[in-house]
Amino acid sequence: MSKGRVKKTVFPGGNTCLGFYSFFNYIVGQEARRVFILKGGPGTGKSTLMKQIGEELLERGLDLEYFRCSSDPDSLDALAAPDYRVAILDGTDPHVVDPAYPGAVDEIVNLNYWDQAKLTSYKEKIINLKSRVKHCFAACYNSLRMAKLARDEERDCREQALDQQGFHRLAGGLFRQIFGEESAWGEGTPRERHLFASALTPRGIMHYVPSLLDEITMLYLIEGEPGSGKEMILRETAEYAYRAGLAVEVYHCAFDPAEIDLVVLPDRKIAILKRFPELNFDVDRGALPNLKSCEKIDCQPCLGKNALKNYAGELQEARELFDRCLQRGLAHLQQARALYIELEGYYHEAMDFQAVDRLRKEVLARMIDVIGL
Repeated sequence: MSKGRVKKTVFPGGNTCLGFYSFFNYIVGQEARRVFILKGGPGTGKSTLMKQIGEELLERGLDLEYFRCSSDPDSLDALAAPDYRVAILDGTDPHVVDPAYPGAVDEIVNLNYWDQAKLTSYKEKIINLKSRVKHCFAACYNSLRMAKLARDEERDCREQALDQQGFHRLAGGLFRQIFGEESAWGEGTPRERHLFASALTPRGIMHYVPSLLDEITMLYLIEGEPGSGKEMILRETAEYAYRAGLAVEVYHCAFDPAEIDLVVLPDRKIAILKRFPELNFDVDRGALPNLKSCEKIDCQPCLGKNALKNYAGELQEARELFDRCLQRGLAHLQQARALYIELEGYYHEAMDFQAVDRLRKEVLARMIDVIGL
């Protein structure tokens, strides 16, 4: 039997200008057969348990999806076997997940195999660290909210200079290429899935975009500054595809989940990606073996240069403010991670990991039974 592969790596939740934002309900969706929800404190081995189960399932030939933690990208928030509609996920704060169909679909798995007396002896330190971590995240989200105000000002200035007619010609031409001259709405059974392709993390902005484009044959790169219309193209593409009865994978902006960075139409093997400096992504055809064509759609010419001159000072100030606030938010995430590692240490010291390993084997056996291997 050949070894399975990790087909996709994504983030199910993110640290955003709206606070922590979750798409955990799209990990397996409403058609799930079995979902194992892990409950346990920091440092109790949830991510390690998922990684070990993932390796064993890969060895058995299953293809998996990995869901990384935005606050610690080395950790897993979930893994799923999409072909079998089975998943295991971290259901603790901040992405609290409770069973939707207890027993019938969802199963809670507790990892609280700790020495209560030892944790009680660390009570004051644990409470203090939890409070400091909470403060860091609050400061991070405040910084990102300030960055959002700066980004909105930057976008508003450019929208004043947008040639609407020229933009709609550009967008219309792209839609005809993607959907054809006569695309009927209401046919087929539309499906949508919402996740993050990238995340704001303690290590900066991280992404797994190549894993999402592995089977894509046609890629459209949408370029332009904020407010040049590229945001509308992604949003309207996703809406149009859904109304046309297609399967749509929507990957939201790590900074502002109301915006979209990437739309994938898996049945047509087409993707539309919004380019921006923070993403740090270049098309590597060697890493995308199925890619046959890549076309750039530049929205920048839709902005009137003369009109933009009127806002040159505001645009520069807004951009500088955005950069400062974004970096401040990332610094607070880094500080939160350092404190959380210290917090995990107290729980790690008090844990009975032999009991956790026995539990891992039990969960793996139940997953294999559901899958039917």
